[in-house]
Amino acid sequence: MSAKVISGREVAETILTTDLKNKVLELNKKNIKPKLIVMLVGDMKASASYVAQKEKFAVKAGIESNVMRFEANVTEKEILSQIDNINNDKSIHGVIVQLPLPDHISVTKVLNRIDPSKDVDGFTPTNVGKLFLGEETLVSCTPKGIMQMLASTGTDLSGKNVTVVGRSNIVGKPVAILCLQQNATVTMCHSRTKDLNSKLADADVIIVAVGIPKFINGDQIPKGSIVIDVGIHNIDGKLCGDVDFDSASQKASAITPVPGGVGPMTVCALIENTIIAAERIG
Repeated sequence: MSAKVISGREVAETILTTDLKNKVLELNKKNIKPKLIVMLVGDMKASASYVAQKEKFAVKAGIESNVMRFEANVTEKEILSQIDNINNDKSIHGVIVQLPLPDHISVTKVLNRIDPSKDVDGFTPTNVGKLFLGEETLVSCTPKGIMQMLASTGTDLSGKNVTVVGRSNIVGKPVAILCLQQNATVTMCHSRTKDLNSKLADADVIIVAVGIPKFINGDQIPKGSIVIDVGIHNIDGKLCGDVDFDSASQKASAITPVPGGVGPMTVCALIENTIIAAERIG
């Protein structure tokens, strides 16, 4: 059997050009123009490419997206000061600081400085806490995008076994919470989990965000499961994920590709969060 490929590009395109674009038009009628600021420190090619995709998606949805660029040697004080200015600017509805940051800048200090109502990445302690408690909040973008991809397959997670491989604050932990909120039974695993195969054996859905190229292969995947691959790596000039796509696609019923899977959905979720922030602030 060959798995159905869940195209993040196609799902994101549909969301951007229908639901989100219509929401922006309604906001514009109220003289509210959703505005996103992306803070980019240094000259990392991967970050620059990601920022370019964010700008492209912003145009499709009809929101304004501006990039604030800083040299790699910018001081932490300057970054914090710029965040303060953004927090106080009522015309700006969302801000993200592109990670990673140079070593001399504290990620914790930067994230804690962002007004939670403008934290469209969903990284501040306030928004993470609200997510954990099941309260209305700005949900972390990659987990949110993953849930939208699963929804696009028509999958009802209630009663399903979901195995999450990866325990990061950005993906693993929040996506596990979101699955629990949909009444899934969630198993959390990571790179040091003993006998990982036994944890995967009964999984209906497998979400892999461990950060290791081709960490999971087809032999480990139950037949008919849905596989969401969050990883992206450049190996000898070729992109791959945390899952060996070729072997996994012979066992799974549906699987995300790399690239073109979770990545576009993460950006789409960021645009959606900006619009939600504008609706609340406006």
